[in-house]
Amino acid sequence: MAQAKLGDTVRVRYIGRYEDGSVFDSSDDHGKPLEFIIGRNQVIPAFESGVIGMEPDMTKTIEVSPEEGYGAYRDDLVVELKRADLPEDMELKEGSFIEWMQPDGQIGLAKLLTVTDEIIRVDTNHPMAGKKLFFDVTLQRIM
Repeated sequence: MAQAKLGDTVRVRYIGRYEDGSVFDSSDDHGKPLEFIIGRNQVIPAFESGVIGMEPDMTKTIEVSPEEGYGAYRDDLVVELKRADLPEDMELKEGSFIEWMQPDGQIGLAKLLTVTDEIIRVDTNHPMAGKKLFFDVTLQRIM
């Protein structure tokens, strides 16, 4: 039977869980399986490499360390902003997220940790930074 390899387009169903077992994402949440080309960096590399060698109808759990996923949690990515530097009409609520421009030009999410009349403390780490992830993956098809 064929095994998934670099360059293959594959279709998988998956459930993503944190170490405590709570589910953070699932292909069922999106209403269809995930399709991607192995080697094109369309998914995190550890997920991609975990699919290599799988055969159709095979299921396995892929463990992704923080370093292989979204990186270690970095305290230096918690920053303070002056409230006056943000739009006056911007709704700021502790625990919510705002969009911000990352150094590479992409849009990221920053979690609001503290909101006062003068200072806003935000966490610009990826929400999954520092977390070990587990993906229960079933390879449905190699195309």
